[in-house]
Amino acid sequence: MKKSIFLLVFFSSIYSFSQSLTGNKLLEKAIQFHDPNNQWSSFNGTLYVKMETPKRSPRLSKITIDLPNEYFRVRAKRDSISNIYELKKKKCSASTIGEKFKKELTKEEWKQKLDEDCKRANLYKNYYTYLYGLPMKLRDEGTIIHQKVEKKTFKGKDYLVLKVSYDEAVGKDTWYFYFNPNTYAMEVYQFFKDESKNDGEYILLSGLEDINGIKMPKKRAWYYNNNNGYLGTDYLSSKQ
Repeated sequence: MKKSIFLLVFFSSIYSFSQSLTGNKLLEKAIQFHDPNNQWSSFNGTLYVKMETPKRSPRLSKITIDLPNEYFRVRAKRDSISNIYELKKKKCSASTIGEKFKKELTKEEWKQKLDEDCKRANLYKNYYTYLYGLPMKLRDEGTIIHQKVEKKTFKGKDYLVLKVSYDEAVGKDTWYFYFNPNTYAMEVYQFFKDESKNDGEYILLSGLEDINGIKMPKKRAWYYNNNNGYLGTDYLSSKQ
């Protein structure tokens, strides 16, 4: 009898907790785990990332992010070719090492190349600061936090799941973030361009790398949502 009463009280408390945990509260608990001293807004550090993809040589990237000074630089090397993209506030530059142009570029072609390089530099900046700035980046303007927190089982593990969408000017994808119900560590995220088509990808996170006081996922493995097809894995380190 006592055991039955205990179980009833236990499950009632779990249900009550899940009902009172809003999306905003879950996000704050996750940020408290990953960035307990609120370091992300003043982040100035270097990340080393090794990306492995099927049937290709690994890509080694050195990524410098200095948020207070609006500076970003990435040098990505695969085989003997290195591509460098740099942003100093709104000024951009790019270069390639190990490969020569096959022809001289005209003035118009150089202008077009510069425009393309600047777009790519901004693309890399947004990509790396978003993924390695999670879940703190979910505080950014234009982010819509859905307040209903769901419990889901994914790949055999139980999670608290936060749904996120964006103002149209920011982005059109729908994201789901899966947090450990005990520690609030972020362990999976998933996005859809059109959820009815089950498109997009999911990313499995494992391990933690402490960089400037922030707990970042050490390993990220990428898969397609629709067929679980494997895309690749990247490995983060604070040292080269």
